[in-house]
Amino acid sequence: MNQLFEKSTRKIKNVPLEFKRYLFDRINKSNRLIAVKGARGTGKTTLLLQLAYEHKADEVLYIALDDLFFSENTLYGLAENFVKIGGKLLLLDEVHKYPNWSRELKLIYDDFSNLQVIFTSSSILDIYKGESDLSRRAVTYSLTEMSFREYLLFKEKIDLPVISLEDILENHMEMCVNLTQQFTPFKYFSEYLRIGNYPYYENNVEEYYQKIRNTVNLILEVDMQATENLDYQTITKLKRLLFVISSNVPFTPNIFKISESIQLNRNALVRALQLLDRAELIRSTYKQTKSISILNKPDKIWMHNTNLMYAISSDQIDIGTVRETFFMQNFSNNHTVSLPNKGDILVDNTFLFEIGGKNKTRKQIIDFDKAFLVKDDIEIGFQNSIPLWLFGFMY
Repeated sequence: MNQLFEKSTRKIKNVPLEFKRYLFDRINKSNRLIAVKGARGTGKTTLLLQLAYEHKADEVLYIALDDLFFSENTLYGLAENFVKIGGKLLLLDEVHKYPNWSRELKLIYDDFSNLQVIFTSSSILDIYKGESDLSRRAVTYSLTEMSFREYLLFKEKIDLPVISLEDILENHMEMCVNLTQQFTPFKYFSEYLRIGNYPYYENNVEEYYQKIRNTVNLILEVDMQATENLDYQTITKLKRLLFVISSNVPFTPNIFKISESIQLNRNALVRALQLLDRAELIRSTYKQTKSISILNKPDKIWMHNTNLMYAISSDQIDIGTVRETFFMQNFSNNHTVSLPNKGDILVDNTFLFEIGGKNKTRKQIIDFDKAFLVKDDIEIGFQNSIPLWLFGFMY
């Protein structure tokens, strides 16, 4: 136990505090059992350690669930001993790497009413379908890639406010005038699209993309193995499928052709697409009127963010696809996105968007109420034309 405290204290003491992800202030810290889900590389471990920093050293314990401690000890036993010595906050990293995580978390919650537990998991893991039901106990938050607003804070120390979708649609001109007095969007936006989604860029583009590719391999080979128990052959097919998608985004899946190419039957292929989506490697989108089920294939697929496009695709990147990918990645947290009959993207079944460059016209959406043009290459919009970069301030 002493060694665990030593490692925990050292990690907490050394955690950087200058930059905190959007989720830090959104978490309701009064809940006794909190789950933070997200893909590798988004900063879940750093978030845990930052949450720990505000507590007394002898009342908080951070531990990764793949620690060798658990080769001879149980999670429940750790919690029990921690409570006995006055522990208040237990931080568990990568809970999906512990075989009996859901059952023991349920018992910990039920048996130790004075202990708060915050745990992280892969975005692939459905924490409500584990061995024991946590739906009435755990409050779940999702941590996605960095927004353009966060990138400005992380990279340039430019601290700007979050802007809701409603405020963007109603007051975008005023907001753009105010924001462009504080920074120049064009100076940073194209850079963000290439290297701004993950908080580990260190002035070398090729090394950054290699880190992303390494992260993708770990998601497929480690996280999926831990959560879905896939064999090596299936994981290899998932890699091939991801490369096919990345080379053809936006991708309209032809299930028959892909099944032949990847050598997966239809149901297995649809399941594979769902896994890649849950892993936050791709973004599956469906038509407005289509119900989403385990048997339905997506109508169109994008990469999950623009940096993944640049890191994985070996072909020339299409700027139109980059724009659409950036636009959609900002709606992950609080909005739904679907494909309309006309226009590019429908948000919350209410707002219709057409996305393009500065010369894009309203031709395709002219007959629709609540329809907007989203334009790249403009700093300030006019009426229903809104700069693309402004949507990077939604979280």
